[in-house]
Amino acid sequence: MSNANLTRRRMIAIVAAAAGSALLGDGRPARASVPVRWNGSALGAQVSIEIFHSDRSEADRLVRLCLQNVRRIEQQFSLYRTDSAICTLNRTGVLAAPDADMVSLLKTALFFSELTDGAFDPTVQPLWQLYAEHFSSDQPDPEGPSQQMLAEALAKVGRGGLLVSADRIALSRRNAGITLNGIAQGYATDRVVDTLRAAGLSTTLVNMGEIRAIGVRPDGAPWRVGLADPDEPRAVTETVDLVDRAVATSAGAGFRFDSGGRFTHLFDPATGCSPALYRTISVIAPTATEADALSTAFSLMPASRIREIAGLRSGVQARLVTVGGDPLVYGA
Repeated sequence: MSNANLTRRRMIAIVAAAAGSALLGDGRPARASVPVRWNGSALGAQVSIEIFHSDRSEADRLVRLCLQNVRRIEQQFSLYRTDSAICTLNRTGVLAAPDADMVSLLKTALFFSELTDGAFDPTVQPLWQLYAEHFSSDQPDPEGPSQQMLAEALAKVGRGGLLVSADRIALSRRNAGITLNGIAQGYATDRVVDTLRAAGLSTTLVNMGEIRAIGVRPDGAPWRVGLADPDEPRAVTETVDLVDRAVATSAGAGFRFDSGGRFTHLFDPATGCSPALYRTISVIAPTATEADALSTAFSLMPASRIREIAGLRSGVQARLVTVGGDPLVYGA
Protein backbone atom coordinates (compact mmCIF):
# COMPACT_ATOMS: atom_id res chain seq x y z
CA MET A 1 0.00 0.00 0.00
CA SER A 2 1.27 3.51 -0.76
CA ASN A 3 0.09 7.08 -0.65
CA ALA A 4 -1.16 6.68 -4.19
CA ASN A 5 -3.81 4.29 -2.89
CA LEU A 6 -5.29 6.71 -0.37
CA THR A 7 -8.75 7.88 -1.35
CA ARG A 8 -10.65 9.60 1.43
CA ARG A 9 -14.31 8.69 1.52
CA ARG A 10 -16.50 11.65 0.59
CA MET A 11 -18.02 13.08 3.76
CA ILE A 12 -19.83 16.11 2.37
CA ALA A 13 -22.28 16.47 -0.47
CA ILE A 14 -23.81 19.36 -2.35
CA VAL A 15 -27.52 19.22 -1.74
CA ALA A 16 -28.54 22.16 -3.92
CA ALA A 17 -27.20 23.28 -7.31
CA ALA A 18 -23.44 23.49 -7.32
CA ALA A 19 -23.00 27.01 -8.60
CA GLY A 20 -24.77 30.31 -9.17
CA SER A 21 -24.76 33.23 -11.53
CA ALA A 22 -22.20 35.94 -11.85
CA LEU A 23 -23.21 39.49 -10.98
CA LEU A 24 -23.07 42.48 -13.25
CA GLY A 25 -21.24 45.62 -12.17
CA ASP A 26 -24.43 47.25 -10.84
CA GLY A 27 -25.23 44.24 -8.65
CA ARG A 28 -27.98 42.78 -10.86
CA PRO A 29 -27.80 39.03 -11.59
CA ALA A 30 -26.22 38.36 -14.95
CA ARG A 31 -28.22 36.23 -17.37
CA ALA A 32 -26.83 32.76 -16.85
CA SER A 33 -26.19 30.46 -19.79
CA VAL A 34 -25.63 26.71 -19.67
CA PRO A 35 -23.07 26.18 -16.90
CA VAL A 36 -19.50 25.28 -17.73
CA ARG A 37 -18.59 22.16 -15.79
CA TRP A 38 -15.36 20.28 -15.14
CA ASN A 39 -14.95 17.08 -13.13
CA GLY A 40 -11.70 15.36 -12.32
CA SER A 41 -9.31 14.56 -9.50
CA ALA A 42 -6.76 16.57 -7.58
CA LEU A 43 -4.86 15.98 -4.34
CA GLY A 44 -6.39 12.53 -4.01
CA ALA A 45 -10.03 13.64 -4.20
CA GLN A 46 -12.76 13.85 -6.80
CA VAL A 47 -13.31 17.54 -7.50
CA SER A 48 -15.48 19.70 -9.69
CA ILE A 49 -15.80 23.26 -10.94
CA GLU A 50 -19.11 24.60 -12.18
CA ILE A 51 -19.55 28.20 -13.30
CA PHE A 52 -22.61 30.06 -14.51
CA HIS A 53 -21.79 33.12 -16.59
CA SER A 54 -23.48 35.22 -19.24
CA ASP A 55 -20.32 34.98 -21.36
CA ARG A 56 -19.51 31.37 -22.24
CA SER A 57 -15.98 32.14 -23.42
CA GLU A 58 -15.22 33.99 -20.19
CA ALA A 59 -16.59 31.07 -18.16
CA ASP A 60 -14.35 28.69 -20.12
CA ARG A 61 -11.37 30.95 -19.45
CA LEU A 62 -12.09 31.03 -15.72
CA VAL A 63 -12.35 27.24 -15.54
CA ARG A 64 -9.02 26.88 -17.34
CA LEU A 65 -7.43 29.43 -15.01
CA CYS A 66 -8.74 27.61 -11.94
CA LEU A 67 -7.40 24.31 -13.26
CA GLN A 68 -3.98 25.84 -13.92
CA ASN A 69 -3.87 27.08 -10.34
CA VAL A 70 -5.00 23.72 -8.92
CA ARG A 71 -2.41 21.80 -10.95
CA ARG A 72 0.28 24.22 -9.78
CA ILE A 73 -0.80 23.66 -6.17
CA GLU A 74 -0.86 19.90 -6.75
CA GLN A 75 2.70 20.10 -8.01
CA GLN A 76 3.63 21.54 -4.62
CA PHE A 77 1.58 19.48 -2.15
CA SER A 78 0.66 16.15 -3.72
CA LEU A 79 2.01 12.96 -2.18
CA TYR A 80 0.67 11.13 -5.24
CA ARG A 81 3.27 12.69 -7.54
CA THR A 82 6.87 11.71 -6.96
CA ASP A 83 8.07 14.93 -8.61
CA SER A 84 6.10 17.24 -6.30
CA ALA A 85 7.82 19.67 -3.96
CA ILE A 86 6.56 17.87 -0.87
CA CYS A 87 7.92 14.54 -2.11
CA THR A 88 11.24 16.18 -2.84
CA LEU A 89 11.32 17.59 0.69
CA ASN A 90 10.50 14.20 2.20
CA ARG A 91 13.13 12.51 0.07
CA THR A 92 15.98 14.98 0.59
CA GLY A 93 15.06 16.73 3.83
CA VAL A 94 15.40 20.22 2.36
CA LEU A 95 13.82 22.61 -0.16
CA ALA A 96 15.84 25.59 -1.31
CA ALA A 97 14.01 28.64 -2.71
CA PRO A 98 10.57 27.09 -2.01
CA ASP A 99 7.41 28.23 -3.76
CA ALA A 100 5.44 30.92 -1.95
CA ASP A 101 2.41 28.61 -1.67
CA MET A 102 4.51 25.97 0.07
CA VAL A 103 5.88 28.50 2.56
CA SER A 104 2.43 29.97 3.18
CA LEU A 105 0.69 26.66 3.77
CA LEU A 106 3.43 25.23 5.98
CA LYS A 107 3.38 28.34 8.15
CA THR A 108 -0.40 28.05 8.33
CA ALA A 109 -0.09 24.37 9.25
CA LEU A 110 2.33 25.23 12.05
CA PHE A 111 -0.07 27.92 13.29
CA PHE A 112 -2.91 25.40 13.56
CA SER A 113 -0.55 22.91 15.17
CA GLU A 114 0.20 25.45 17.88
CA LEU A 115 -3.48 26.40 18.24
CA THR A 116 -4.56 22.76 18.68
CA ASP A 117 -1.83 21.79 21.15
CA GLY A 118 -0.10 19.70 18.50
CA ALA A 119 -3.15 17.65 17.51
CA PHE A 120 -2.76 18.96 13.97
CA ASP A 121 0.78 18.09 12.94
CA PRO A 122 2.08 18.06 9.35
CA THR A 123 5.02 15.82 10.34
CA VAL A 124 2.99 12.62 10.89
CA GLN A 125 3.97 11.16 7.51
CA PRO A 126 6.32 8.56 9.13
CA LEU A 127 3.26 7.17 10.94
CA TRP A 128 1.40 6.85 7.65
CA GLN A 129 4.36 5.01 6.14
CA LEU A 130 4.62 2.70 9.15
CA TYR A 131 0.98 1.62 9.07
CA ALA A 132 0.85 1.42 5.27
CA GLU A 133 3.86 -0.88 5.15
CA HIS A 134 2.65 -2.98 8.08
CA PHE A 135 -0.85 -3.65 6.77
CA SER A 136 0.29 -4.24 3.19
CA SER A 137 2.74 -6.95 4.31
CA ASP A 138 1.96 -10.67 4.18
CA GLN A 139 -0.17 -11.72 7.17
CA PRO A 140 0.18 -8.47 9.16
CA ASP A 141 -0.33 -8.60 12.90
CA PRO A 142 -3.90 -7.33 13.44
CA GLU A 143 -2.68 -5.59 16.59
CA GLY A 144 -0.60 -3.26 14.45
CA PRO A 145 3.13 -2.55 14.28
CA SER A 146 5.38 -3.49 17.17
CA GLN A 147 5.94 -1.01 19.98
CA GLN A 148 9.57 -0.65 18.92
CA MET A 149 8.64 0.25 15.35
CA LEU A 150 5.99 2.68 16.59
CA ALA A 151 8.53 4.34 18.89
CA GLU A 152 11.00 4.67 16.01
CA ALA A 153 8.34 6.34 13.84
CA LEU A 154 7.26 8.68 16.65
CA ALA A 155 10.87 9.81 17.09
CA LYS A 156 10.64 11.35 13.61
CA VAL A 157 7.38 13.20 14.37
CA GLY A 158 7.04 16.68 15.84
CA ARG A 159 6.48 20.16 14.45
CA GLY A 160 9.68 21.35 16.11
CA GLY A 161 11.60 19.42 13.47
CA LEU A 162 10.04 21.40 10.61
CA LEU A 163 11.92 24.62 9.85
CA VAL A 164 10.22 27.06 7.49
CA SER A 165 11.50 30.32 6.03
CA ALA A 166 10.99 32.19 2.78
CA ASP A 167 14.24 30.89 1.30
CA ARG A 168 14.51 27.40 2.82
CA ILE A 169 12.43 24.58 4.27
CA ALA A 170 14.16 21.81 6.17
CA LEU A 171 13.40 18.69 8.20
CA SER A 172 15.86 18.51 11.08
CA ARG A 173 15.06 14.91 12.07
CA ARG A 174 16.55 12.07 10.07
CA ASN A 175 14.02 10.29 7.83
CA ALA A 176 11.27 12.67 8.84
CA GLY A 177 8.48 13.55 6.43
CA ILE A 178 5.46 15.78 6.11
CA THR A 179 1.93 15.37 4.80
CA LEU A 180 -0.52 18.15 4.07
CA ASN A 181 -3.45 15.82 3.38
CA GLY A 182 -5.32 17.35 6.31
CA ILE A 183 -5.18 20.90 4.97
CA ALA A 184 -4.13 21.02 1.29
CA GLN A 185 -7.59 20.40 -0.16
CA GLY A 186 -8.94 23.29 1.87
CA TYR A 187 -6.09 25.49 0.69
CA ALA A 188 -6.76 24.58 -2.95
CA THR A 189 -10.45 25.39 -2.46
CA ASP A 190 -9.56 28.82 -1.09
CA ARG A 191 -7.23 29.58 -3.99
CA VAL A 192 -10.00 28.75 -6.48
CA VAL A 193 -12.34 31.04 -4.55
CA ASP A 194 -9.74 33.80 -4.76
CA THR A 195 -9.53 33.34 -8.53
CA LEU A 196 -13.31 33.48 -9.02
CA ARG A 197 -13.78 36.46 -6.72
CA ALA A 198 -11.02 38.36 -8.51
CA ALA A 199 -12.98 37.76 -11.72
CA GLY A 200 -16.09 39.32 -10.18
CA LEU A 201 -18.12 36.22 -9.30
CA SER A 202 -20.00 36.61 -6.05
CA THR A 203 -22.56 33.79 -6.14
CA THR A 204 -21.13 30.29 -6.47
CA LEU A 205 -20.04 27.17 -4.60
CA VAL A 206 -16.55 25.71 -4.96
CA ASN A 207 -15.87 22.02 -4.36
CA MET A 208 -12.19 21.09 -4.48
CA GLY A 209 -12.29 18.29 -1.93
CA GLU A 210 -13.68 20.72 0.64
CA ILE A 211 -16.63 23.05 0.02
CA ARG A 212 -16.73 26.83 0.30
CA ALA A 213 -19.60 29.14 -0.58
CA ILE A 214 -19.23 32.53 -2.23
CA GLY A 215 -22.22 34.61 -1.23
CA VAL A 216 -25.71 33.08 -1.45
CA ARG A 217 -27.58 31.20 -4.16
CA PRO A 218 -29.06 33.21 -7.05
CA ASP A 219 -32.46 33.13 -5.33
CA GLY A 220 -30.98 34.65 -2.17
CA ALA A 221 -31.11 31.44 -0.10
CA PRO A 222 -28.01 30.01 1.60
CA TRP A 223 -26.10 27.20 -0.07
CA ARG A 224 -27.12 23.87 1.44
CA VAL A 225 -24.55 21.15 2.02
CA GLY A 226 -25.20 17.64 3.33
CA LEU A 227 -23.01 15.90 5.91
CA ALA A 228 -22.68 12.20 5.18
CA ASP A 229 -22.97 9.30 7.58
CA PRO A 230 -19.36 8.03 7.95
CA ASP A 231 -20.50 4.41 7.71
CA GLU A 232 -23.03 5.03 4.92
CA PRO A 233 -21.49 7.76 2.75
CA ARG A 234 -24.52 7.96 0.46
CA ALA A 235 -26.77 8.79 3.41
CA VAL A 236 -26.98 12.43 4.53
CA THR A 237 -27.36 12.76 8.30
CA GLU A 238 -27.95 16.51 8.36
CA THR A 239 -27.60 19.61 6.21
CA VAL A 240 -25.87 22.90 6.95
CA ASP A 241 -26.41 26.27 5.32
CA LEU A 242 -23.39 28.22 4.08
CA VAL A 243 -23.04 31.90 3.23
CA ASP A 244 -19.44 33.02 2.64
CA ARG A 245 -18.16 30.13 4.72
CA ALA A 246 -16.65 26.69 4.20
CA VAL A 247 -17.24 23.23 5.63
CA ALA A 248 -14.97 20.21 6.07
CA THR A 249 -15.63 16.84 7.68
CA SER A 250 -13.27 14.27 9.18
CA ALA A 251 -14.00 10.73 10.34
CA GLY A 252 -11.90 7.68 10.98
CA ALA A 253 -14.13 5.82 8.55
CA GLY A 254 -12.77 8.06 5.81
CA PHE A 255 -9.82 5.68 5.46
CA ARG A 256 -9.02 2.51 7.38
CA PHE A 257 -5.80 0.53 7.23
CA ASP A 258 -7.46 -2.55 8.72
CA SER A 259 -10.88 -4.08 8.19
CA GLY A 260 -11.86 -3.50 11.82
CA GLY A 261 -11.18 0.23 11.61
CA ARG A 262 -8.88 0.37 14.65
CA PHE A 263 -6.13 2.00 12.58
CA THR A 264 -7.15 4.98 10.45
CA HIS A 265 -5.63 8.02 8.74
CA LEU A 266 -6.30 10.15 11.85
CA PHE A 267 -3.06 9.78 13.84
CA ASP A 268 -2.51 11.19 17.31
CA PRO A 269 0.99 12.70 16.97
CA ALA A 270 1.67 12.04 20.66
CA THR A 271 0.90 8.31 20.66
CA GLY A 272 0.86 7.26 17.02
CA CYS A 273 -2.54 5.64 17.56
CA SER A 274 -5.94 6.38 16.01
CA PRO A 275 -8.30 7.23 18.86
CA ALA A 276 -11.98 6.74 18.07
CA LEU A 277 -13.29 9.71 20.04
CA TYR A 278 -16.09 10.63 17.63
CA ARG A 279 -17.99 9.13 14.72
CA THR A 280 -17.53 12.32 12.73
CA ILE A 281 -16.55 15.96 13.14
CA SER A 282 -17.55 18.77 10.80
CA VAL A 283 -16.19 22.30 11.03
CA ILE A 284 -17.73 25.39 9.46
CA ALA A 285 -15.26 28.26 9.14
CA PRO A 286 -14.59 31.43 7.12
CA THR A 287 -12.06 29.57 4.94
CA ALA A 288 -11.75 26.00 3.73
CA THR A 289 -8.15 25.90 4.95
CA GLU A 290 -9.23 26.51 8.54
CA ALA A 291 -12.20 24.14 8.30
CA ASP A 292 -9.97 21.39 6.91
CA ALA A 293 -7.23 21.76 9.53
CA LEU A 294 -9.58 22.05 12.50
CA SER A 295 -11.76 19.10 11.48
CA THR A 296 -8.60 16.98 11.40
CA ALA A 297 -7.29 18.25 14.74
CA PHE A 298 -10.64 18.16 16.55
CA SER A 299 -10.94 14.45 15.75
CA LEU A 300 -8.10 13.89 18.22
CA MET A 301 -9.11 16.34 20.97
CA PRO A 302 -11.44 16.24 23.98
CA ALA A 303 -14.77 18.00 23.54
CA SER A 304 -13.93 20.55 26.24
CA ARG A 305 -10.89 21.78 24.32
CA ILE A 306 -12.81 21.80 21.02
CA ARG A 307 -15.41 24.03 22.66
CA GLU A 308 -12.69 26.43 23.84
CA ILE A 309 -11.00 26.73 20.44
CA ALA A 310 -14.30 27.08 18.55
CA GLY A 311 -15.20 29.90 20.93
CA LEU A 312 -11.92 31.68 20.26
CA ARG A 313 -12.09 31.54 16.46
CA SER A 314 -14.38 34.00 14.71
CA GLY A 315 -17.03 32.36 12.53
CA VAL A 316 -16.05 28.80 13.51
CA GLN A 317 -18.58 26.14 14.43
CA ALA A 318 -17.75 22.53 15.32
CA ARG A 319 -20.43 19.87 14.85
CA LEU A 320 -19.55 16.59 16.55
CA VAL A 321 -21.23 13.21 16.63
CA THR A 322 -20.05 11.09 19.53
CA VAL A 323 -19.40 7.36 19.23
CA GLY A 324 -22.78 6.89 20.87
CA GLY A 325 -24.48 8.97 18.20
CA ASP A 326 -25.09 12.11 20.27
CA PRO A 327 -24.73 15.43 18.40
CA LEU A 328 -22.76 18.31 19.93
CA VAL A 329 -22.42 21.81 18.49
CA TYR A 330 -19.84 24.37 19.64
CA GLY A 331 -19.12 27.89 18.41
CA ALA A 332 -20.88 30.30 16.12
